[in-house]
Amino acid sequence: MKPATAPAHAPAQSRLIAFRNAFLSGALLLAPLIVTIWAIRMIIDVGGGTFRPLYEQHLPDALQGISLLWDIVATGVVFLLVTGLGYLSNYVFGKYFLSIGERAIQRIPAVGAVYNSVKQMVATFGPQNRNLFNKVVLIEYPRAGCWTLGFLTNKAQGEAQARLGFEAWTVFVPTTPNPTGGFLLMLPRTAIIELEMSVGDAMKMIISGGAMVPSWPPAKHPVTIAL
Repeated sequence: MKPATAPAHAPAQSRLIAFRNAFLSGALLLAPLIVTIWAIRMIIDVGGGTFRPLYEQHLPDALQGISLLWDIVATGVVFLLVTGLGYLSNYVFGKYFLSIGERAIQRIPAVGAVYNSVKQMVATFGPQNRNLFNKVVLIEYPRAGCWTLGFLTNKAQGEAQARLGFEAWTVFVPTTPNPTGGFLLMLPRTAIIELEMSVGDAMKMIISGGAMVPSWPPAKHPVTIAL
């Protein structure tokens, strides 16, 4: 009996598969760089391009051809103005005028509702509430045997917890990949598993849909003794 021979097109097919795999590997290597460049370009287009009509007509003809440079400069100016606004908001004089502008915006129909919603979302995830999500926890949700990450937001025992008849902790379960939405749960203390994972690592895991899993146990940095 003659041994079975491979089809004649097998080498060509294997080369095609190798070419495809190499292309996908290269695309995956370039993807972070491309996304970073795209994000920077979008920031420049939005920040500098928005204000281009205000200054472009005042530029000499010889300098109007380098619009990208002027967009970068305008973006830098916008960042400086926003930073200055942040410093100004720390003083009573600045808070007074900012509050007047905020009340004026809130009185505009429809715009005020959108402004309040965005303000609440920013306040929730802003630096003022950086300690709001003080612990990463693991809970069974939405059913027994199905586990998900959550953030322990409070251990206080209010009316809702008191009426339950047991010690209940408040946990926020964010959605994936948009963690600004989620579910507020009040669970028994015994149903919550506290993790050593940092809030930042948990956010990365949630936003990536589980593609980025933090290493565990966390790497310990060696202790060096200066002589």
